[in-house]
Amino acid sequence: MLMARVDYAYKPKDELNSAKAMGYEMNISFKHAVEICREIRGRRIDEAIKIVEEIAKMKRTVPFRKYKKKVAHRSELEKWYAGRYPQKAAKQILRVLKNLKANAEYKGLEIEKLVITHAQAKKGRVIKRYMPRAFGRATPKNRVLTTVEFVAEVK
Repeated sequence: MLMARVDYAYKPKDELNSAKAMGYEMNISFKHAVEICREIRGRRIDEAIKIVEEIAKMKRTVPFRKYKKKVAHRSELEKWYAGRYPQKAAKQILRVLKNLKANAEYKGLEIEKLVITHAQAKKGRVIKRYMPRAFGRATPKNRVLTTVEFVAEVK
């Protein structure tokens, strides 16, 4: 049996009535990806794609609930105060959501009935770099890659 490099953290109850998609080790902010995933979890695929497109165009604010320290307040948010417009992460997540929709169409599932039951961001590999400083010192400049996975099931 072949093992994948990264497996899905969630196993759907019925594999035939579900679709999966993963963006593996994308160069986006992990914290931004976590907040976007929280925003679209539990929504229909078309609705989630519309939300992420609005975020990428800076028409919609993403409420930052977990990573909210030193984040500016946004007046357009309801029932929350801190928010941002993570455009780079939204564009990459949009590609994965469109892939999820295409996978569902390929399996012959009804797109209108699919709900995103699992949306998760995981930390991937760390790209280690160093920035030279004065007097022979160096400062680490690391980049954490992010893996995003989605599972949609018929509800």
